[in-house]
Order: sequence, then C-alpha cells, then structure tokens
Amino acid sequence: MSPMQANLKKLLEERLEDIRQRLNAVLRGEDLTKIQAVLSRLGRGGRLPYWFEPLAQHGSLPNLDGKTIGSVVEMLFVAVIETHVIPEDGRIQLKINPARGVDLPDLQLGVKSPSKNFCTSEPFYSAYERLLGSDYDVVVLLTDYQAAKKTPPLKLQVTDARYLRCTQIADKNICSIARRHRGWLMDGNEANAKRLFKFLAYVNQSDWLGKKIVDLVKALDDEKKIRSLIERAGADFYKVNKSREKRCIDPVAEVDLLLLQKIMEVSPIYIGVLQAADDWVMNNWKEMGRAPNDNEWKRLSTGPLNGEIGMSFALQWRYNFGQLFSKKASKRGAK
Repeated sequence: MSPMQANLKKLLEERLEDIRQRLNAVLRGEDLTKIQAVLSRLGRGGRLPYWFEPLAQHGSLPNLDGKTIGSVVEMLFVAVIETHVIPEDGRIQLKINPARGVDLPDLQLGVKSPSKNFCTSEPFYSAYERLLGSDYDVVVLLTDYQAAKKTPPLKLQVTDARYLRCTQIADKNICSIARRHRGWLMDGNEANAKRLFKFLAYVNQSDWLGKKIVDLVKALDDEKKIRSLIERAGADFYKVNKSREKRCIDPVAEVDLLLLQKIMEVSPIYIGVLQAADDWVMNNWKEMGRAPNDNEWKRLSTGPLNGEIGMSFALQWRYNFGQLFSKKASKRGAK
C-alpha cells in the first residue's frame, strides 16, 4: 500500500460520520452540482446515470432493486470522497471496478451497503477467510432501503456507517473460540490447533451434529462441561427429531448422537472432541476440507482473529453485519 493510499484511508476512517451526512444530503437531492462531474465520469459513456435526474428534481430515486441501490450508493460515496474529503492539491480520480474483486481498486477498499436485513453475498475463495478476514478494508454503509422501498418514491438514507479493517471481515463468534484456545493448543501440539482451525473454518452450524461440536469446542478446556453437554445432547436429539417429524423433515441420524457419546471414551476428552470435529469436516466436505496452507497457518497462528461480523456458507459467503450495528456495538463505536 502506498503512503497516499494509507493516508486517504485513514482520512476516510476519521471522517466517516461527516461522509455519511454528506451522502444523505445528496440522497435528498441537495448540493448535487458539486458532484455532477464525478458522476458523469463514473457513468456509462461519460454521461450522468439515469437516476440522477429524479434525484436532482425530486430528491428521490427510481424504483430500484437492492443490488442496483448498492451501485448508486457506491457512486455517490466516491463522488463525496473526491469532492469533499481528498484535499484539492492531492485530488485523484477514483475508479469503481468490483469485477476486480475490490470495489475501489485505487484504495484497495470495499464498499458494502446492506439494509436492515444486514446481509450481503460475497465471493467464496477459501473457508479460512472466516477466521482470517478479507484482503482489503471495507466501509459498511447501512441503508434504510427495506423500509424506504415500501413507501415510494424511494427516498433513501444511510442510517449508520462503520470502517472495518481487513481482519475484521471475519466471523466474530468463530474467531472468539479460536482466540480462546489457540495459545494452549499450540503450546501443546500444533496439529491439534490446526484441527481446531479447520473445523471452525468449515463448520455449518445449521447441521445438528456440527452445532453440537461447536458447543463442545467452546468448552474445550473444561472436561466437566464437555461431559455435561454430551449428556444433555440426548434430550435435545429427541426433541429436535420430534419437531422435524411434525414438519415432515428428515430426522437427525442416530449415528450423530452416537458419535457425540463416543467422545466420552477418549482421554483426555478434548482429544475426542477434536477427533469428532475432524471427522465432521471429512464426512461433510470430503477432499475439499483441507488443512490450512503455510501462508494461512502463519496468519492463523499469529494474527489478531478479531472478526466483527457473521459469516455463513451458501453458494457464496453470506456476510451478516447485524452484530456490527447492534445497540451495544453502536455504543462502543460512539466512545
């Protein structure tokens, strides 16, 4: 990263609230003349985007889908940065090119604009991104699109904003478990730490057995609690299957419960948990469930593991920014 990139990103982080307020002003149709030239440059064929006229005349946007709204917010964000944030003597023309994998390649910066469902879909490259994060920082601009689209014309606003460092674009809960156990596992046997990281990277918690093993992994250094959780799993197994039967859903296989109970036979018991975790990855991911490579392992063993969002598997990653914008998190960010 060049000094210019680093300085500008720092400026964006420091002035993010001011940027949010300026974004909301232009989304109300105010002060558009200052950003018109930037929007023309970013528009197709060097022309203003089709949504500019209704925004300028009525302070509203056409009836657009969520993906298009994201592009509108992104263009306006760039226009505000260029005209109100970057000093005139260092002004540069930023490009928007999400096809390259990063929205603003000149700054190596992503821009996400979820609404109150808090979710966006992102390309999947490696399961270890769930612990390590992204290759670039991200600005998250929370909009009121879900509510605003119900009462046309569409008058959009950005209700909150956060700047996330690259390592923070990782799963908060999964990272918390990894941080808790990384030290003592690596002091004993690195192979056990690698098994833990592999399971946390690949686990799908909508799977009954996967979720139960996650609960055991949380208590990995507490044998008494592990045994208690396994004993209570039997009652939950029958409760879940009774519910599934009513909804005509395939039951959880009895072998899953037996696999949990078999952990009790292993000493020390945490080794049994790690073996069950390893088996879960193998059974569900086959050869795709690989151990971390050398680069990933170096970052896993020394990195901050400071994820701040939720991440789950679909055809792509599903980022959930709900934890980031909770009341508790907002209070922390305001300090």
